[in-house]
Amino acid sequence: MTTLDRDALFIGGTWAAPAADAVLEVVSPHSEEVVARVPEGSTADIDAAVAAARRAFDEGPWPRMSPAERIDVVQNLSGLYAAKLDEMATIISTEMGSPISFSSLAQAPAPWMQIEAFLGIAREFPWEERRPGVLGADVVVRHEPVGVVAAIPPWNVPQFTILSKVVPALLAGCTVVVKPAPETPLDGYLLAELLVEAGVPEGVVSIVAGGREVGEHLVRHPGVDKVAFTGSTAAGRKIGAICGEQLKRVSLELGGKSAAIILDDADEAAAIEGLKFLGVMNSGQACVAQTRVLVSRERHDAFAASLAAAIGSMKVGDPLDPATEIGPMVAQRQQERVTSYIRIGQEEGAQLLAGGEGRPDGLDRGWYVRPTVFAGVDNKMRIAQEEIFGPVLSVIAYDDVADAIRIANDSEYGLAGTVWTADADAGLEVARGVRTGTYGINTYTMDFAAPFGGFKASGLGREFGPEGLAQYTEAKSVYLSAPPM
Repeated sequence: MTTLDRDALFIGGTWAAPAADAVLEVVSPHSEEVVARVPEGSTADIDAAVAAARRAFDEGPWPRMSPAERIDVVQNLSGLYAAKLDEMATIISTEMGSPISFSSLAQAPAPWMQIEAFLGIAREFPWEERRPGVLGADVVVRHEPVGVVAAIPPWNVPQFTILSKVVPALLAGCTVVVKPAPETPLDGYLLAELLVEAGVPEGVVSIVAGGREVGEHLVRHPGVDKVAFTGSTAAGRKIGAICGEQLKRVSLELGGKSAAIILDDADEAAAIEGLKFLGVMNSGQACVAQTRVLVSRERHDAFAASLAAAIGSMKVGDPLDPATEIGPMVAQRQQERVTSYIRIGQEEGAQLLAGGEGRPDGLDRGWYVRPTVFAGVDNKMRIAQEEIFGPVLSVIAYDDVADAIRIANDSEYGLAGTVWTADADAGLEVARGVRTGTYGINTYTMDFAAPFGGFKASGLGREFGPEGLAQYTEAKSVYLSAPPM
């Protein structure tokens, strides 16, 4: 056994033997070697986890505690989590290949920042408020917990997407069953240990990693009141259909094909430096990556050449090397998917300026691809319309600002975007015209005080901010009797 191996599942807040003997092998995307073996959750394990969550919600103390009492427990979790940031970053880079520089910047600290942000939001949230009615009596409006939550995160930012669901659910008084992706079960085990130490009661949280069959069983489970999913749009459509049939609450944070609009007055060096991060962050495995770069027809060739030189020179290699900027793809299938899109781009007639098919130099093992930039891309091409989820950028020419906004909106997705300009007012005007759930002017970030989510095929519902906390509540109106005349 390695130090990362496990032989139990976290069900109902305790460590339990799995119902079956199936094993998940966690394979390093860098070395292609097994780094850990853990139990693979089965449908029977999901049944046990949902039963524990159901009991804890229907009969246990957690939903009946005051918001202040729940806040105290989550505050404990925050302190414990902060002490484990380095360990969490290393685990995530080991299991899914994120460069340690990115894991140390975002994979581990951002989840902790979410905890702190939601704590502040929960302290001010209107859990119960009294409003004047229009019929002569007051109305009490309560926000009550939605119930048992199924939280299904993806592999690309596992802790980030787990805590974006678990923390607001806990603060709202819900109980949760988390189904991590089979590629990234290890960080969930560390979180489970912290939840126990923080004082989360038994039954309130379960973490059971498994594949699609297990995930669908959880989504369909009659004991689940709400599904919170982050992942592909294809999977989100299926989950949304199931929840629609059952009238089950659902929130979906799905794919993106975000556009970075470079206005003619933009600082070219600053924009390219920004795109070195925003275009290929997490080795391109990010739903908010700015993978379409829109440049005026006059500046297209020069900007594309400069961008290709910058992206092509980024260091690709061992994710645990602090100097690495782009790591491997999470799995061989993802390496093959990204490579196939690089081939498609060439077949479609796009101009290959950097990267291309084949392994990066000096990397004989690992699921690596070459960071790639295409120029002369038509927005109708597949490489401009479909989410590649790898370090592949498409530079697209526009005629004027209105044309740039039209191209940015010519997508089934609407998750994120940026505009780069020296004129903040002009940037805000562009932001108003692009139909996405989040947008940045000369930057892009996620502020956890504000809602995050997408338009169109990028999802339903919102995470973060008061809006994200409200996703885990049901609004109840209590009508008070009118005072006697």
